[in-house]
Amino acid sequence: MDSLCLPSFFSGRNCKFYGHSNFCVLRNSPAPVGSRAFFPQRLNSKSFQKQIYFNHRCVRFSPFSCSATLSVIPEVEEKQVFDGETANLLVKELRKNFNSGRTKSYEWRISQLESIAKMLEEKEEDIIEALQKDLAKPAFEAFISEVSQAKSACSEAIQELKHWMKPEKVNTSITTYPSSAEIVSEPLGVVLVISTWNFPFLLSMDPVIGAVSAGNAVVLKPSEISPATSSLLASLLKDYLDNSAIRVVEGAVPETTALLEQKWDKILYTGSARVGRIVMSAAAKHLTPVILELGGKCPAVVDSNINLQVAARRIIAGKWACNAGQACISVDYIITKKEFAPTLINALKDELERCFGKNPIESKDMSRIVSPSQFARLVKLLEEDQVADKIVLGGQKDESKLKIAPTILLDVPDDSTVMQEEIFGPIMPILTVENWEDSFDIIRSKPKPLAAYLFTNDEQLKKDYVQNISSGGMLINDTILHVATRGLPFGGVEESGMGSYHGKFSFDGFSHKKSVLYRSFDADSTIRYPPYTPQKERLLKALISGNIFQIILSLIAWSK
Repeated sequence: MDSLCLPSFFSGRNCKFYGHSNFCVLRNSPAPVGSRAFFPQRLNSKSFQKQIYFNHRCVRFSPFSCSATLSVIPEVEEKQVFDGETANLLVKELRKNFNSGRTKSYEWRISQLESIAKMLEEKEEDIIEALQKDLAKPAFEAFISEVSQAKSACSEAIQELKHWMKPEKVNTSITTYPSSAEIVSEPLGVVLVISTWNFPFLLSMDPVIGAVSAGNAVVLKPSEISPATSSLLASLLKDYLDNSAIRVVEGAVPETTALLEQKWDKILYTGSARVGRIVMSAAAKHLTPVILELGGKCPAVVDSNINLQVAARRIIAGKWACNAGQACISVDYIITKKEFAPTLINALKDELERCFGKNPIESKDMSRIVSPSQFARLVKLLEEDQVADKIVLGGQKDESKLKIAPTILLDVPDDSTVMQEEIFGPIMPILTVENWEDSFDIIRSKPKPLAAYLFTNDEQLKKDYVQNISSGGMLINDTILHVATRGLPFGGVEESGMGSYHGKFSFDGFSHKKSVLYRSFDADSTIRYPPYTPQKERLLKALISGNIFQIILSLIAWSK
């Protein structure tokens, strides 16, 4: 007896199948068998295969008969291929709309920002649900780290937009008198935002808010590794925003490649340094400026003269409670003095148990690893020969849940993979040193990080850390909160990125600062025009120097 899964086919009708191994016969009850409603159709017919889909119900065929309830479905359209030609047409369409001037007005910008604010309010639950699907991100963490941050960015843009758009007055010199000058912020044009998977909503919407507030047309490419959020973004931006100027392109490497082949007026990319190099290389072909938000190994130096319980909690908040360490600004490793390490480890152990319980893999308050490939990468870090025996806390893992317990390693070798690569997971190496200068040397031996942290009450150590450690951002006695502080730029340096955004810095990042000088036709001095004479040269040098006495003498000589 042959078996076959049958599709839903005839909607709202009580239909029956009759079949054998080569033919499928359908009858629309109650028409009698043998009537014209009774017809055969070959199962392997291409026309038949194009019209059906399987809805997880199975019907078993025999040489005799069988029956099933069927329903009519619309024919599924083939997904359009997004290639270089399609990308080129998209950019041309957006550039045409941008050149019409529609995105440059205050009215258009504020209307789009208000629509984003409305979207964030109305679709908050949908956003949190998508983040739960992609990363098992706790609702509280999803709201705090993504939804509320996007709301804050949008609110600031709405409040400050008129001020940001207002030309900045600049003083002029005597050489251009009479005159006035200003700096005008004008939109760059058509910009591309390529976001990442670890904070897939915030790191998509925050740059889009900046690009829109600056008056640009925008294409957003969300990460395919967080598919639920990517799909939601495509749907929401289509429903809430002006699609003649703001688009979402979903997909993976082929779609991103097609987009990078086009000429953009700016690209903002968030992700790894490896892909950052690819993005920068593609942008260089068109001399397109870029903002690269990358990452690196973010250190935390921990002194002993601190409130240890508070410090431990804040480290946890910046590591394991921050998307399970899957964040470019999360603490990557700790440096402390050798004699203080056991005390610090015990404090972290106690606070981790308070936060996630005795079995943290079962905790609903810590995100999972984003994918099986990332899980395998992290497991490989722990199983490396020179690392496996350095685990002093945690190490448990559950591949079926894609979860790894908070894990602490003590004094792993510097040449181990876990100390050479950004960890991006719930693994925390602790390195011990004899003095703080050694900790500075360790940090400086690695590429400059996106963030650096210090826990101490020693004012001199604070000054030394700020002065001697170069990083994208820095926070003393806490972790990660600097990125949520209004007025501070967020960006990297060298390997951790280039350029910055957040708030006014987002507006500036997507704007061209155009210098404008205004002059009248009055007081036109002949000093700048040929023929050039010694008197003109003396007066010009006096004017440039700003020496009033010399200017007076030159004018007296000029008048003779």
